[in-house]
Formats: sequence, C-alpha cells, structure tokens
Amino acid sequence: MTKVSDVLTTTRFVIENAREVTIDQAGVRVVADQLAVRALHPTAFDCDRHLCGTDLRVANFALVLDTLNFSFWPDPGAPRWRVTYQGETLDGYWALVAALRRALDEGIPILDADYLADVSEGSLARVLRGEGAIPLLLERAAALREAGSVLRDRYAGQVTNLIERAGRNAPRLTGLLAEELTSFDDVASYAGQPVHFYKRAQICCGDLFGASGGTAWGNLTDLDRLTACADYKVPQVLRQLGILRYSDPLADLVDRRQLLPPGSAAEVEIRAATIWAIEYLRQALVAHGVSLRAFEIDWQLWNLGQELPPGTKPYHLTRTIYY
Repeated sequence: MTKVSDVLTTTRFVIENAREVTIDQAGVRVVADQLAVRALHPTAFDCDRHLCGTDLRVANFALVLDTLNFSFWPDPGAPRWRVTYQGETLDGYWALVAALRRALDEGIPILDADYLADVSEGSLARVLRGEGAIPLLLERAAALREAGSVLRDRYAGQVTNLIERAGRNAPRLTGLLAEELTSFDDVASYAGQPVHFYKRAQICCGDLFGASGGTAWGNLTDLDRLTACADYKVPQVLRQLGILRYSDPLADLVDRRQLLPPGSAAEVEIRAATIWAIEYLRQALVAHGVSLRAFEIDWQLWNLGQELPPGTKPYHLTRTIYY
C-alpha cells in the first residue's frame, strides 16, 4: 500500500536537488519564534459552514467535497466563480462547500453512490451553479463518477466502510484513497524519480477527523504522520513570510501570472518545498514547546492565505486536478 512516509522521503530528494526554489532556514526560525509567542492552538474545524457530526452521511460529504477540491482560480480575464448561500457570497473552497450544502437543501442526492456514479456534467453544473463558471467541470464530473462507482461497487456506498478497511489509520487511509481513486493518486516525477504528494487524500483524512470532532469513524490514528498538503495558497503564504525563495526567472513567471505546467520541475519544487518548509516549522515549534501536527500548521497558514494584505505576491498558476 502507498505510504505517507513516501511523501517526506521523495520530496526531500527534490529539495536537495532543487534549482528554482529554496527554503530559507533563517526565515523558518523567525516565523517559528513569532508563532510560538502567539500561544497557537489547532485551528477549530468550521462546523458553521461544513457538514459535521458522526452520521454516516458526513463521511460521504467529506469525500465528495475533497473529490472536487481543486483548481478554483479563474482563467485570465474570466470572472471568479462565486456561490451565494444563506446570504453569504463565497469563492474558492468555501464556495464549493456552500454549493454542496445548497444541493443537500434542494434534495439533490450528492451523497448517494448511485447518483455519483452516473452524474453528468450538466447535473454537476447545476449543483455548482453560481456567478462565473468553476474550472475543470468535466474533470470534476469524471472524478465524482469514479468515486461513486468505487463506493457503490466495493464499499456498499459508505465512506465509513473504506475508513474501517484502513483500520481507522490516517496514513493507511491516505494510501487506500490514492489506490482506489486515480484522481487522488497525486504522484509527480522529478529527475526521473517519483515524487509523492497525495494532497487531497491527506486533506480528506484531516476533514474526516475535523468534521467528526475526532470521534466515531473519524477517530483516526497516526494523524501526526500526515504531511502538509501542497497546494497553491500555502506556498504563497510561505513566500510572503520569507520562508520560500524563488529564483529570479521563476519569481518573474509567477509574479506575471504566467502558467506553470503541472509536473514541470519548478512546480514540483514549489510543492516539495512547501511540505518541507512546514515540516521544518513543525520541528522548530516543538523546540519552543508548541506541539502542532503538520496538517494543523497547514490549516493555520491556509487560513492566513485568505487574508493576505494588498500587494502580496501572487500564487503560482498550475491547472491540475490535484490541487
């Protein structure tokens, strides 16, 4: 089975050979010092917006959410996709959460494996309707059909059965998700070597834990072995904080909002450096007596990324189903 330990091992090879991205260890120490004095605690899971509880449908909701949880930024010149729900207009990830909650309110069976296995692009477009259009609709529908088929044919339609097969163990569940669902099998190549990220598989474990309050089927073990989830917002924050440094050519490309191809050396370096920057932050915080798991630091930085000041350097643009 796929191992979460492969993430740290294979991404370490990348950062040791990277040419475009470096981790500033002095920056890590400065940020760790700043975070340590703030008496950090794990970020509370937002159950005002998410579907929470220990009902079986909550586990299915988390998988549906993370099956669709990628690539929200608009094409150049296109309007940003937004969804209005319960009087609040949201974009990005929170718009996705809102759209799925709205679908449940409307009686659309988005948690039913049979429905998911046959969902059409048109049906999904209705679920995700809003201002502007969400990117990669065809790819999202295909990923949902795969998830629905796997749940229906192998797990009696319930994500909790998949969790039980993994022994309620977060690393094993990450590996099982990546093996069962091709859209979760987030592996790149760098200098001829495989590089494992498993962004959405790992974040799904975190969401299952958070949505359940760490109880019942969400009482997952070995969560401390999960790594950060390499996306496009967290590296932006790490760059803003002075932890990630880009080469001049890469900085120019990112700052001019030019597309960075998925699987390109620079894109893999950004993602690998994100994982290790947070691992170094985790270690530095332990030295301060602050014990946070990597995914909890990731959550803190992602939330910070929603409130960056004007003039912040942009995030890199890579159109991919993996983040």
